[in-house]
Amino acid sequence: MVPARRWLVVAAVCAVVLVAVYFLAVWTVPGQALENAALRGADEAAARDQAVADDNLGRITVYSLAVAVVLVGLVGLLRRRADLAFAAVGVIVAGQVVTQVLKRFVLPRPALVPLTGHYAENSLPSGHTTIAMTVLFAALLVVPYRWRGVTLFFLLSWAVGIGAYTVTAKWHRLSDTLAADAIALGLACVASWWLARRGIVRRHDGPRRVPRVLVVTIAALGGLVFFALGSLLIGAALAGEGYAETVRGNAWVVYLAATSFASAGSIAAALVFLATWRRREIA
Repeated sequence: MVPARRWLVVAAVCAVVLVAVYFLAVWTVPGQALENAALRGADEAAARDQAVADDNLGRITVYSLAVAVVLVGLVGLLRRRADLAFAAVGVIVAGQVVTQVLKRFVLPRPALVPLTGHYAENSLPSGHTTIAMTVLFAALLVVPYRWRGVTLFFLLSWAVGIGAYTVTAKWHRLSDTLAADAIALGLACVASWWLARRGIVRRHDGPRRVPRVLVVTIAALGGLVFFALGSLLIGAALAGEGYAETVRGNAWVVYLAATSFASAGSIAAALVFLATWRRREIA
């Protein structure tokens, strides 16, 4: 039986990240000011970009989510593992329960900076990002080992895009997507821990698959590029103009940095989850 502690450790780190993101972005004046600037910067995005973002987010409905849940559960059942199907479906369902409870009842957004309209409402965590990431993690859980690379190839770009689109469409802030990434990864790790405790996770001793290695390498490089771009943009703006002027008059740069960090966060969460399952498979 494979030791299950790794998944509990990652889940605990996710909880710490969630709390840190919430307090830094929501309970500090600089955090709220920068994220509100990113929302204003999204107003300067091209109309086509906003239309694409709205269209992709609009495709995530109760019905499409139900289809994803059925497909994930069906794959688990076709592998003759009802417990695997239960765990994978549970990741998606629990993701929405946790997200909506936190957003509506647990995590308030204090009015630290002047703001009116729907932007003043709490939007952390992002439900759409949680859906995208939990569907990705659930799919990686249920597919056989040899199909993980293919699954990652087709679903990762979609899941990463959803996180960035929520900022472009002004549906969510950067912190909303990062919090959703942490929730989705934490729940997926809890499900993995439960499967390992049941003794159905074993070591994979077969050969490495070059296509999967290439997909992971490209994803990692993409995540580093997004993180470096976001750091360069916000770092140059703050160093050149200072915090106050950046927030007041350079919202476009803050928005570009926010979308870059959103993409980097989703990629990082996906790669961390994949790393916990390195050379591991369901018996």
